[in-house]
Amino acid sequence: MSGVDTYEAPSSRNDSSHWTDNQGHPVQSNFNSESLGSRGPLLLENYHLLEKLAQFHREKLPERIVHARGMAAKGVFEVTADVSDLTYADFLSEVGKKTDLTVRFSTVVHERGSPETMRDVRGFSVKMYTNEGVWDFVGNDIPVFFIRDGISFVDLVHCLKPSPKKHVQEGWRILDFLSHHPESCHILTWLLGDEGIPANYRQMNGFGVHTFKLVTQEGKETLIKWHWLTQQGEKYLTNEEADGTGSGPKKPVTATLDLYEAIEKGDFPKWTLSIQTMKPEEQCDLDFDPLDDTKTWPEDKFPLREVGVMTLNRNVDNWFNDNEVIAFNPGNLPPGLLASDDKMLQSRIFSYSDAQRYRLGANYLTLPINRPHNKMHQNHYDGLMNRTFRDEEVDYFPSRNNKVQDGAPRGPVLQQGQVDGQRKEEIIHKENNFQQAGERIRGFTEDQKKRFLENIMMWMADPKTTPEVRSVWLGFWNECDAAFGKEVREACEKEGLDNSSGAGAADEGPTSHPTL
Repeated sequence: MSGVDTYEAPSSRNDSSHWTDNQGHPVQSNFNSESLGSRGPLLLENYHLLEKLAQFHREKLPERIVHARGMAAKGVFEVTADVSDLTYADFLSEVGKKTDLTVRFSTVVHERGSPETMRDVRGFSVKMYTNEGVWDFVGNDIPVFFIRDGISFVDLVHCLKPSPKKHVQEGWRILDFLSHHPESCHILTWLLGDEGIPANYRQMNGFGVHTFKLVTQEGKETLIKWHWLTQQGEKYLTNEEADGTGSGPKKPVTATLDLYEAIEKGDFPKWTLSIQTMKPEEQCDLDFDPLDDTKTWPEDKFPLREVGVMTLNRNVDNWFNDNEVIAFNPGNLPPGLLASDDKMLQSRIFSYSDAQRYRLGANYLTLPINRPHNKMHQNHYDGLMNRTFRDEEVDYFPSRNNKVQDGAPRGPVLQQGQVDGQRKEEIIHKENNFQQAGERIRGFTEDQKKRFLENIMMWMADPKTTPEVRSVWLGFWNECDAAFGKEVREACEKEGLDNSSGAGAADEGPTSHPTL
């Protein structure tokens, strides 16, 4: 039967020698529409014209709410150190073991066409195709986050996004929202400090931000923090370099081109994957909560331990198929890796997949870039744009007619220990909002502190930053470091800014939450 067994999915390797429409019909002319006479009108029966236009109207996806501008590349991860004492994860099981991967770097707040030289957090996500399923590392270039509870995530994004009235990002909106989140002081020492504008993707680090767990086959758990450390050396831009008034880049697409061109000429960038480890019983000895994503773990107490090296050695084959539709979720963890109880992480595990199902459809995980490379067996198919081929009659479990096994021999080890407690809506007990931010500030050189202060003042001096909000932030910076708080106050006075709260806001401390 003609055409039945010779079908191959459309691809560059399977093109016909002549032009066809979407259904494979030969096209007489792809220059001229079918019309009555040379001047028209057009005929509604002109199938090729209508399909061409209709396809064009639908060829763009809804933009990612965050991380819209991004750049993907492909490569390999190789284990360089033995971590079998911490985990039974197959892809980490032996030195020299290699795993294929795809990386997507991104800016966070602004639109798909925005400049890559803006002061913004950068996304750093890695999808590894392990023998036991996909591992999605979903991190940022800054090791901490703005907030610690996912219930505030929507509001955080709204305040960072351009104003809904004039579509311009405004500092007063950011300071207003974050004045209710003193834990954000720490990330601001990064975002408004010298590390706030990475020069490119090759020369920036990546951090897991959250606390995760490694687990052995016997159930021994270890708390960890992930670190991807660039081997190219870190590099950042000043405000002047970023906006083109200094010696920096003048083009808005610098990071994408830098990475693409480096890979094309064989200058393959590399990152070392390291971990910090903590025994669960050590949590009680700290003056902060190690599950708090607004905190780092001090490296003198929890030193880095090398795991392996990632090398990016191939650019994407197609920008849309490999960059626009790639989708990550921090809950994609193969056996040997576990999520922690971090409330922000727990929220993201739901949010990421839900967002991608809206953006890409129910079967987004069957797209080639998102598919695991190992064999699978499940009944999750049908629905919009199903790419799964199934010809069996049994599509349920269990069945005596289909002997697929339940309980894989190397199935995931479940979380250990008992979890119980009262239902509550309250903040964590060990907030310690200002210590690490203060340590960062005291570690700045005078020039670094001067630039940090200048960036803070761009928001503090915004005409719509109210005296009440300004007063709260003066209180925050004073809590972080009294000497620096004095500098911020003097800078405000020099600008002639009203620092009176009018409501005692600076003395209120962290926002309290009711307990049920």
